[in-house]
Amino acid sequence: MNRPKEYKKLYLWGKEELKAAGVPEPDIDARYLLEAVCGTNRNTLLADPGRKISPCEEEKYQEYIATRKKRIPLQHILGVQEFMGLEFVVNENVLIPRQDTECLVEEVLRFLQDGSKILDVCTGSGCILLSLLHFSNYCKGVGIDISKEALTVAKENGERIRALPHPNDWEEDTVTFLESDLFESLTEKDFDYIVSNPPYIASSVIPELMEEVRLHEPILALDGKEDGLHFYRRIILNSRDYLKKEGMLFFEIGYDQGKAVRQLMEEAGYAEITVVKDLAGLDRVVYGIRK
Repeated sequence: MNRPKEYKKLYLWGKEELKAAGVPEPDIDARYLLEAVCGTNRNTLLADPGRKISPCEEEKYQEYIATRKKRIPLQHILGVQEFMGLEFVVNENVLIPRQDTECLVEEVLRFLQDGSKILDVCTGSGCILLSLLHFSNYCKGVGIDISKEALTVAKENGERIRALPHPNDWEEDTVTFLESDLFESLTEKDFDYIVSNPPYIASSVIPELMEEVRLHEPILALDGKEDGLHFYRRIILNSRDYLKKEGMLFFEIGYDQGKAVRQLMEEAGYAEITVVKDLAGLDRVVYGIRK
């Protein structure tokens, strides 16, 4: 009879398997997958490295490692991703929430007033809108996306976030998700804030992306057409019709798009336009006020 494997030994095996397969950050992914299988946390490697692994846990971990070696994203294996301290369901139909996008949410929260109306264009998993609603009071929001499959995920996340403890119970219409090609199917207007993390990668760059992104995340959420600015142009052109006076428009942008998006907003009559850098010192958010 085989002796049960120890926790740290199994982790080291997983790390080496991922490293040999060329998976980025194999140590981190091997740990996350083992913690998911065993219901442990990051302290277990140090505090209980000799913890015995059951045959079922070992088999499941081996399956996870084999899947990750195929460059399936870690988040798709686990089915969730943390964002703004909240846990969101993700799958192949939505863009995986990135830490960079937290910069967008944090900037909006600096201005967001209780009782405001928010529109999230290209909502995807709903992580931006739902985070804003969770960390504010009496606000209401609409998330729009062209993808039915993405909206299914967003609605599931809406139920998850709604169930979390909050000083104020959400009303039935606190959050609404609507299938729409940008503003096409939207009848509601007079939003206080419009936020968007639109597709902004130039089509020519898509083939150069990591396998995890290029092959397993939705192309609809990535491809910003010829120069990556296609959706900024469309959103900016129509956004003024849906914002109140003095309402604010917020975008996440690519690191090299700050100047171009600022100019597009200026040409559309936005004022007090600001470009915000992320923790890496790269342009990440642009916002302005409808005058």
